[in-house]
Amino acid sequence: MKSPLLSLPGAVPGEGPDEGVAAHYGDLFREQRALADGTGFVDLSHRGVVTVSGADRLSWLHLLLTQHVSELPPGQATEALILSAHGHIEHALYLVDDGETTWAHVEPDSQGDLIAYLESMKFFYRVDIADRTGEYAVVHLPAGSITEAPEGAVVRETPHGRDLFLPRERLTAFAEESGPPIGVLAYEALRVEAHRPRVGLETDHRTIPHELGWIGSAVHLQKGCYRGQETVARVQNLGKPPRRLVFLHLDGSEVTLPSHGAPIRLASEGEEGRQLGFITSSARHHELGPIALALVKRNVPVDADLIADSTAAAQETVVEP
Repeated sequence: MKSPLLSLPGAVPGEGPDEGVAAHYGDLFREQRALADGTGFVDLSHRGVVTVSGADRLSWLHLLLTQHVSELPPGQATEALILSAHGHIEHALYLVDDGETTWAHVEPDSQGDLIAYLESMKFFYRVDIADRTGEYAVVHLPAGSITEAPEGAVVRETPHGRDLFLPRERLTAFAEESGPPIGVLAYEALRVEAHRPRVGLETDHRTIPHELGWIGSAVHLQKGCYRGQETVARVQNLGKPPRRLVFLHLDGSEVTLPSHGAPIRLASEGEEGRQLGFITSSARHHELGPIALALVKRNVPVDADLIADSTAAAQETVVEP
């Protein structure tokens, strides 16, 4: 879904999973600094919006999600995963309940598959599932922002800022009142800095929650059964995940950033060495310079110097080996 804010001065369209919104509005680092300072807003209107209403919504979602949501208070934000039967991550939902309806935003174009799964699990429960992407746009206000949420918006407040589920017809008016607009590249750079994983970038077909540090924030270890729980419990109690998320400081002399999927190797073995992982997300940060997240094998030494393609990379531990 193409955002009307792409018509704003200086807007450069995003690419890949963020196609449909602005990557930036002409000055990436200025936009990052504004976001870090708590000003402006980020247009995330390409993300999917799904709602679940009905008397059984929270108890029913509790059976399907990795998070404890059966008694989720109105207005309290949380996040949750849906796993495959083998415990691999399929969806990440960023949730809030308004007392009558549970709202979630998800990765762009993933809402169809998510809704198909939810519909298949309704059985006799009193729930109504809806794709609200055409009606509501997600807008992010950074932590510290004094911008007030417009009437009619549902607010999801987290330590990183507020996500607004804004009636889509009000998006242009909101932009006029709440600028400056900030592109998704700035938002992504701060996400990488904060080590926050994203489905489709930090995940592949075999990623389990332990590898990305999602235990606790999105996976509750003391709740009842859900699909994939056996894998979560087994790894938590008996073993270690095969891979781990790391944060990388990249060589700033390189002109281009290593792209998603770029192989990670030991610097001592050079570009022909064994592949030990891959780049998941990379960004240019206004203070840290070029940075990245990567998934590497668990046994990669935490102090090892790495290379991503041909770019030197120093690692920081995100998930303990």
